[in-house]
Amino acid sequence: MKIEQIYTGCLAHGAYYISSKDEAAIIDPLRETQPYIDRLEKDGVRLKYIFETHFHADFVSGHLDLSKKTKAAIVYGPTAKPEFEAIVADDNQVFEIGDIKIKVLHTPGHTMESSCFLLIDETGKETALFSGDTLFLGDVGRPDLAQKAAGLTMEELAGLLYESLYNKILPLPDDITVYPAHGAGSACGKNMMKETVDSLGNQKKINYALNQPNKEAFIKAVTDGLLPPPGYFGMNVAMNKKGYESFDEVLKNGMTALTADEFEAVAEATGALILDTRNDAAFVRGFIPQSINIGLSGDFAPWAGAMIVDVAQPILLVTDIGREEEAITRLSRVGFDKVLGHLAGGFNAWELAGKETDTVNRITAEQFASEVKIGESQIIDVRKESEYAAEHVQEAYSKPLAYINNWIKDINPQQHFYLHCAGGYRSMIAASILLARGFRNFTEVAGGFNAIAKTVVPKTNFKCQSKLI
Repeated sequence: MKIEQIYTGCLAHGAYYISSKDEAAIIDPLRETQPYIDRLEKDGVRLKYIFETHFHADFVSGHLDLSKKTKAAIVYGPTAKPEFEAIVADDNQVFEIGDIKIKVLHTPGHTMESSCFLLIDETGKETALFSGDTLFLGDVGRPDLAQKAAGLTMEELAGLLYESLYNKILPLPDDITVYPAHGAGSACGKNMMKETVDSLGNQKKINYALNQPNKEAFIKAVTDGLLPPPGYFGMNVAMNKKGYESFDEVLKNGMTALTADEFEAVAEATGALILDTRNDAAFVRGFIPQSINIGLSGDFAPWAGAMIVDVAQPILLVTDIGREEEAITRLSRVGFDKVLGHLAGGFNAWELAGKETDTVNRITAEQFASEVKIGESQIIDVRKESEYAAEHVQEAYSKPLAYINNWIKDINPQQHFYLHCAGGYRSMIAASILLARGFRNFTEVAGGFNAIAKTVVPKTNFKCQSKLI
């Protein structure tokens, strides 16, 4: 028997490849299928089942493409209603893969169809639990994402989650290995550990949600402090449930190389969003006007989903040469399939063609320290509220990047402000959005708070300011 966790850091997502004898199963695969097919061919095994723990919100699964290419059956837990051919399993139904078995445990709460898959090894021992978004390490699945689909309140879903965990998961043996669908950094939970594998026994000891005195306390604990989910989540659920365009076709379209003239013409004809995926240090020196910067060398896919929101948005890419396929692939993982092409030769080709360019007004942390006047200057901190609360520049305003579409309307276009995040990645996203919407009255700080913290600028961890003046 072989169990392999295939972890994707950008999405904080774990897919699982399991094989026994000449058969295999894959749980919660990512959009691109070739890596899985390569593993199957290398091991000389046949993919028998594709198990889906639920209709995912934070990424588009590769179940449909993988099933078409391998003829493997797609398996969901009870109550799932996919709009394509699949096995909707019964609670406690058992599936055989070689000499091992996988038992379906229906665990509603995160979503109504949410299920965990219990692996029983060759000796009949319950060995591993693929817990999906029901049980994370240090946390449990948030119960606020499926309210509309389920026709239930967040509290009612949390109550179902309690019953699932306390009646079906906690009674399992302590030595079972827990393999969750996500880890720290995912928006599917609020308190996940950075570790990606643990024993169930240890989770019973340290997971706050598994140590509540009663159902009421559990509901309060898991619903407290939940941030609004990213806007693209609902669209990803719909794609996972209804189906989507083949990734091969998405990749083919996105790999269309366009000259600077062609790129400009397509942008004007389609209204496509120009997405520049270079790092912030490259973007700041020059970019195509109105383009949005989200660097590939970061949490690219989640930020693309949070900032662009509409997965039907046509997109044109500007990338570092050789990274076009990576950008298309990572966008497709969160449902952005309408990539019309990329700028051949990268931004340098745009400059050589004599096209118009733009820049961001960026200064060093040392310059910021010499210029800023605490109490007079306006400073916008786009880090998470938790980062801001830990320490921030005195009198700075907390305006998390995730909510820029809400707070941008409060910006006074006549008043100058300084803009920073932790290191420059998020503040450059914010800067590009501000410029695209006509705001030029700001200065972005290179290196963000990490650099500012090393200067004499006064810092504090009190007085959270959110209302701009």
